[in-house]
Amino acid sequence: MTDPGSQWNQGDDPPAGLDLGRLRRYLGEHRPELATDPLRAQLIAGGRSNLTYLLWAGDQELVLRRPPLGHVLATAHDMAREFRVISALADTEVPVPHAVLLCPDPEVLGAPFYLMRRMPGEVFRGRRQTDRLSAEQRHGLAMAMMDTLAALHTVAPEAVNLADFGRPEGYLARQVRRWAGQLDRSRSRVLPGIDELRDLLAATVPASHPVGRIVHGDYRLDNLLATIEPVAVSAVLDWEMATLGDPLADLGLLLTYWEVLGGVDPPEGTHGAEHPGPGAGFPTGAELIDRYAARSGVDVGPLHWHLALGCFKLAVICEGIHYRHTLGQTLGEGFDTIGDMVAPLVAHGLSAVRES
Repeated sequence: MTDPGSQWNQGDDPPAGLDLGRLRRYLGEHRPELATDPLRAQLIAGGRSNLTYLLWAGDQELVLRRPPLGHVLATAHDMAREFRVISALADTEVPVPHAVLLCPDPEVLGAPFYLMRRMPGEVFRGRRQTDRLSAEQRHGLAMAMMDTLAALHTVAPEAVNLADFGRPEGYLARQVRRWAGQLDRSRSRVLPGIDELRDLLAATVPASHPVGRIVHGDYRLDNLLATIEPVAVSAVLDWEMATLGDPLADLGLLLTYWEVLGGVDPPEGTHGAEHPGPGAGFPTGAELIDRYAARSGVDVGPLHWHLALGCFKLAVICEGIHYRHTLGQTLGEGFDTIGDMVAPLVAHGLSAVRES
């Protein structure tokens, strides 16, 4: 993982959201081999939602995940959900980090958290990283991303004890209702067009895919750890929104990142708003979908509605982060302009849903 922030040792003033003294005492009770002295940590920049830290316990390198500070939206930021799915996928073809420990007790760090092993690879967040790649490496990275998604969508949930991980029936309609509810809980200003987009999505929900699949819920290049020599995905990260549902929702959201945000110049310095895409020398969205369809056997069909849902979902997420920033509940820089991404997402979403 890349872009670490400042480093703290046990005994220093702890970083927001991570009290190393309390963490060490908890590890002493549950995983004493990790309760080393000193315990060191770094906040990993780049995440827009959950907080992620590198943790050094002696010679062991771990990653700690916990929800953001304050204004946690209902059903979001579920640490137990993340921990369960990466544990379930450990022996499949889907590369995931090794799950180490789940702490459901919010009294330890102020919220539930979990630990996983640090995996090799790099998170490619923007053009400053991808411009150094050759054309062949960019193509290979994009294809590896799609092969990994296809591998995820071909895992039978019942084969990995995830048959009860979600309700595939009515998944798309529930997604619209869920994100409409999240929007209502994050409203702090007038957002032209977003209610129209919500209503059009609700009125035109397509039939769901007939077979419920494990969906990631936020699948994109910068939620992957990847290596370049050779080109491969070493781990899929950030499973907080995973469930059983329609695999086309993952594709629609990926296209939103790839071709909508990938084609929009974000306000300078916006945290996590730059996304690689065709403009950065990567394959087109159509090429990605063709690769996925060939590897997964999923009947893709038109994706305009799913793209519109992706735009609505990301607009709501950006607005929620904007709201947390106004309350002083974000860590790091670049959050002051993330609210500016809402309007272009709404505009693209309206165009796509009307085309559908």
